[in-house]
Amino acid sequence: MEYKISRRQALKATTNGFAWLAFSALADRQARAENGLAPKSPHFPARAKRVIMLTMPGGPSHVDTFDYKPQLIKDNDKQGKYGNHRGASLLASPWKFSQHGRSGLWISELFPNVASLADDLCLLRGMQTDIPDHARAQLQMHTGNFQFPRPSLGVWSLYGLGSESENLPGYVAMGGGKGSKQILSSSFLPGVYQGTAIDMPKGAQGSRKGGRRKRGADDTQGVVNIRNPRLSPSLQRIQLDYVQSLNREKLKRETRQPGVDGIVESFELAFRMQDSLPEVMGQAGESQETLNLYGIGNSDTDEFGRKCLLARRFAEAGVRIIELGHSGAWDTHGDLRNKLAESCRQTDLPIAGLLKDLKRRDMLKDTLVIWAGEFGRTPHGQGGNGRDHNAKGYATWMAGGGVKGGFSYGSTDEHGYEAVEDKTHINDWHATILYLLGLNHEQLTYRYAGRDFRLTNVAGKVANQIIS
Repeated sequence: MEYKISRRQALKATTNGFAWLAFSALADRQARAENGLAPKSPHFPARAKRVIMLTMPGGPSHVDTFDYKPQLIKDNDKQGKYGNHRGASLLASPWKFSQHGRSGLWISELFPNVASLADDLCLLRGMQTDIPDHARAQLQMHTGNFQFPRPSLGVWSLYGLGSESENLPGYVAMGGGKGSKQILSSSFLPGVYQGTAIDMPKGAQGSRKGGRRKRGADDTQGVVNIRNPRLSPSLQRIQLDYVQSLNREKLKRETRQPGVDGIVESFELAFRMQDSLPEVMGQAGESQETLNLYGIGNSDTDEFGRKCLLARRFAEAGVRIIELGHSGAWDTHGDLRNKLAESCRQTDLPIAGLLKDLKRRDMLKDTLVIWAGEFGRTPHGQGGNGRDHNAKGYATWMAGGGVKGGFSYGSTDEHGYEAVEDKTHINDWHATILYLLGLNHEQLTYRYAGRDFRLTNVAGKVANQIIS
């Protein structure tokens, strides 16, 4: 079907808005199928339909949270023997570890609520990345490369699988680390696959004295320009159809215009989001018990709890990749005891609430939940109450979405400095996540600048041992 609109038609349409809307909806569906956002079949049956990625920018200390090191306790204050930190004093974790669940996973007392779900967790304790610099490690954590921006895991996933929702973005991110704009960018992939940033509205965390916001309050102010204060929906539709006709005329003249392709679809999606987003981002219909489950209304947990609740609502609405960033104090060069405890206190209950909510809705089995920072921390003390960056060994975890629950994979050395067994490089991590989504990381490629690019570059092995 060829779809054109002239200035005269645009003006005339004001008298016949409903017919015009019906006709343009048909054109929208056709455009959607042509631009690649329509759902696509995976390479093989997927374990996970969607991903919720919980990122903790700053580098959480693995030896204080999910990587129990009894030898580090024994060697407290002894001189270390590792790399640039040789001679620095080792620092035992100030927190106790204990075993949880039938699986007996060792987890720190900093995460009591998450620990109660130990039998759903798959701990990856042999993680490695290439560089201990926040911005570049964040870039590599998302894109597989720390040297220059490339499409991120979320963008590649959308490129490979398309979107299940016609009225919401396929990839959303709420808060993030350094370089988050680069991470959301589609880079050299077509613009239709870029991510959408959603900032939590100011005041969403409620009063620091424990006050609650009114349930059902409008949270869509977190999306810039989601409402048009000057035009009604029918007039917006007429205006948009005219602009889109100009865009499509340009595409006919210059076939290779990925930027214009992205603009065409982003305009259409933004128009549809005006109706769908308020419903998803509001809290109407959520019980008080559910709000309590996420810690909403509590001064410590409200902000991240709202993000976690929104993640569940976005997942239900068909959003494929959802990333939540916690803007806490994970970069603990000093004041470790207070800063790390505060960050864990702000996230522990909301994360546990998310996992419990997904389980009771029978969604965890096909939702891959990931907890990760860009790297870990050293077993050496820094100023007696801090830890430095460590990219040689750290821990992340996954839950649901086809991974083994109550399972620990990989390990660091006796002090937690370097991965030594079943190492999981960031390329392996990406290859495994794509596999769980039904994508072969070696086949998911895009031709650019004369070569085939992929998320895992020329590396990456799937960690088959963790797959259920």
